[in-house]
Amino acid sequence: MKSSLRSLDHPTHVAIIMDGNGRWAQRRGLPRVAGHKAGAATVRQIVRAAPDLGIDVLTLFAFSCDNWQRPRREVDALMRLLERYLQQELPELRSSKVELEVIGRRDRLEPRLLKAVETAEAATAGGNRLRLRLAVDYSARYEIARRLEANATARRRVASPDVDVLIRTSGEQRLSDFLLWESAYAELFFTATLWPDFSASELRSIVGDFAGRDRRFGRIVETPSSSLGERKDQTTAAWLPPIGTDHAVLPTAATHSRTR
Repeated sequence: MKSSLRSLDHPTHVAIIMDGNGRWAQRRGLPRVAGHKAGAATVRQIVRAAPDLGIDVLTLFAFSCDNWQRPRREVDALMRLLERYLQQELPELRSSKVELEVIGRRDRLEPRLLKAVETAEAATAGGNRLRLRLAVDYSARYEIARRLEANATARRRVASPDVDVLIRTSGEQRLSDFLLWESAYAELFFTATLWPDFSASELRSIVGDFAGRDRRFGRIVETPSSSLGERKDQTTAAWLPPIGTDHAVLPTAATHSRTR
């Protein structure tokens, strides 16, 4: 992937739990679906801003496996909104060289939505400015179990990229079964901003904060005065290979938490 900023001080993979659409609408006396529509507009803004911030991969949590428990009317509205988003945004995604990938289960999606997903993925394949991943009917626990089973039957899958920064909007401070494996060393940012109010400027602020963090990945930085006796905090472990690969690599991000 190509971007205008290429530095280890900038995250290349940002994941966002887009939370707060319903509360945004309720505070304005609007139906919850109005919040989801406003949230879709925020998605457009963030997708446009991400490449210029040095972000190569952007993963957005659109619909979890647990979200099927919501009222049927809201679920249907969300699915129609997602189908409409894929259709309406496709021309801009293509012209902006954004490659779209939908992760999560597909066996429970309506045929119309599934067709829209497959059409958008095929039409944007090869985009090299940003890789946009939408998590739909997604559960990290389910995905881990599925991929482990796939490895056991010798089917190879492409490894998911490690998350550098994970953001959750609306003030909640939990991961909600999102990218648990890939976020093992992610920097965590929690903001009270509701998703429809989240902006490119707040994303830029988080990217700037990330640049100031000391990310050691279990290691220490040696100085000329360092001795073996001073390296007691060196972490050693038998690292497990990423899901979908058959070789071991070191994780690529460090974990902290921050309340915004």
